[in-house]
Amino acid sequence: MRKAPFVILAIAALQGCAGDMLAAAAAHADGGPLLATASQFLMLHAAAAIGLAALGRSLANPGRLLFPICGALQVGVTLFAADLASRALGPGKLFPYAAPIGGSITILAWAALALWAAAQALRRAEDEG
Repeated sequence: MRKAPFVILAIAALQGCAGDMLAAAAAHADGGPLLATASQFLMLHAAAAIGLAALGRSLANPGRLLFPICGALQVGVTLFAADLASRALGPGKLFPYAAPIGGSITILAWAALALWAAAQALRRAEDEG
């Protein structure tokens, strides 16, 4: 079977791991609020990616867009969280505009997922009708 769901799952597991570590660091570090936010974003999006990987694996034909959308979601949230963690633990920003770029990618990926889901619903309605 396709390997994309397993790649998405592996990345989600790493995001969950990083989110857990950042939550622990937030409890003990001066940059706690930034680390807590980064942790929450990683954990939430890791759970979403696991669900999307399972959905994609369960569909006979998820189309060509679901897994790239998942990848964009994971790239965006990782970039956003990495910038926050770098501000809290490192020398400062990951690079200029890293958080807004990551956040924008994440927002666009969620919007793309909504469009993909609507298209799937329409396609299935046509197949049934």
